[in-house]
Amino acid sequence: MAKVSVNKHQPVYQMPTNPAAVRTKRYALPTKKYITIAMKHFFKSQIKWVLLPVALLLINAIISLTGVYPNYWIYIVIFVAVILYILFWVIQFTGITQLAQYKPMFEKFSYEIDNRQILMKMNAKEGSIMKWEQIQEVYKDEDSYIMIISRGQFVQLPFSIFTSEHDIKVFERILKQKEFLKEK
Repeated sequence: MAKVSVNKHQPVYQMPTNPAAVRTKRYALPTKKYITIAMKHFFKSQIKWVLLPVALLLINAIISLTGVYPNYWIYIVIFVAVILYILFWVIQFTGITQLAQYKPMFEKFSYEIDNRQILMKMNAKEGSIMKWEQIQEVYKDEDSYIMIISRGQFVQLPFSIFTSEHDIKVFERILKQKEFLKEK
């Protein structure tokens, strides 16, 4: 197993490669694209919480129409709370792009993908290994594959970084074998 050097005073070992692996071109995730994808995934995962403000609005509308307790401030409070909640997450995802500990997410990598792992290579001697077990979900976007690791952490693989259509098909087959993409 290859050892990835973290300290520049430690020796750097050659990363293992699989001749049958899908190899990609080098790619760095742009920060604006990161924020867009993170917010899209956030909304998708938080859709069930939309029912809370809707329920509060309906309850208030019923109470107001019956004349028990007519008030209008609750509409403003719910609207402001929803806006602040969304703004909080936009700020969180924007802040991630500025933190030093998340800088590796935005560096250029080439990927070698096989059934065992995803090898993320910065250059011929440096990189990291991501096991398939670390990935929670994979979905196909209009122009890329997005592999979700956790909230705010994902790997985006645009179709343009694959060297051929055959590589895309092999990658999809691997995803189907790992049960990340459903057969159509």
